[in-house]
Amino acid sequence: MSPTITTSSEANGNVSAATARAAASAAASAEAAGPQPVTMAKALNTALVDAMHADSSVLVFGEDVGTLGGVFRITDGLTATFGEQRCFDTPLAESGIVGMAVGMAINGMRPVVEMQFDAFAYPAFEQIVSHVAKMHNRTRGAVKLPMVIRVPYGGGIGGVEHHCDSSESYYAHTAGLKVYTPATVADGYRMLREAIDSDDPVVFMEPKKLYWSKDLVDLPSLKSSYLEGTTAGLATEGRAAVARPGTDATLIAYGPSVPTALAAAEAAALEGRSLEVIDVRTIVPFDDETVCESVRKTGRAVVIAEAHGFASVSSEIVARVQERCFHYLAAPIRRVTGFDIPYPAPKLEKYYLPGVDRILDAVDDLQWEN
Repeated sequence: MSPTITTSSEANGNVSAATARAAASAAASAEAAGPQPVTMAKALNTALVDAMHADSSVLVFGEDVGTLGGVFRITDGLTATFGEQRCFDTPLAESGIVGMAVGMAINGMRPVVEMQFDAFAYPAFEQIVSHVAKMHNRTRGAVKLPMVIRVPYGGGIGGVEHHCDSSESYYAHTAGLKVYTPATVADGYRMLREAIDSDDPVVFMEPKKLYWSKDLVDLPSLKSSYLEGTTAGLATEGRAAVARPGTDATLIAYGPSVPTALAAAEAAALEGRSLEVIDVRTIVPFDDETVCESVRKTGRAVVIAEAHGFASVSSEIVARVQERCFHYLAAPIRRVTGFDIPYPAPKLEKYYLPGVDRILDAVDDLQWEN
């Protein structure tokens, strides 16, 4: 499926004046039209474009992010617009990509690197843990690392092994890293802009199956509200969102599991149950206040995530809620996660991934008789 984003008209990255005028005219028409159906891919692409226009120290690099525009076309058009000095392809060497980004960030640049697929990032893990996460602390704050590591992650695209891992727990467990994962088109834009603006390293987890999800969004207004929010000190970092209000139980989810949780809440409503859905948004820092306020209100909770359940982000969420809401709970907290096995073959992923039926079964098991 092709994304609805601006594409380069020439393979060598040169854009003619006529093409540039046409693109500007199309952009002006889109701005005048108000809210339009926008994909997550388009929102992320626009965030990169706006960030690169706003700050000349922002640059993008990784495998196939230049002329091709990335496997998922998130970087499409960047090389044509900003040149090969600011958006360029690298060798197939993830450790080298992140290591080079560390050096650039130390020297005043704001690199945004793409890992292409979740499991492809593992060769760079030593760089991330030993250098990216520790540099600020080991220099007593003298050296900052304003860099973003974009990681397309999760399943739901019919991918084979090494293409559908949910690796967020590795990064969340590593002190010194921020971990973001958007679930909506608007958050895709806002959170990527915030990640790029951050003086701390951010692992930006992008749910692959949501790249082509669409919401009605006014991108120019979204850009304006982001700039206004930045000036006012408002941010999505460390702030979960109430994606759907409810009273009977709380569904806590993040990234690719948020739409599934919302679908389960919609199905539960037909059965007479009101489920509140919390979108965590930033795993690190974590918003205990919003999550716990919801659980204290409903007295019951289910945590939903695609990743394996053992020693996971979902485990941490359960522990944090249990510690803070123990006397408010009417039932033990339940989890609906991926199974503790390697990611299965494409035809079997529907059995592995959390679905509406599994979520509703967990809700039914929340000791309603008490």
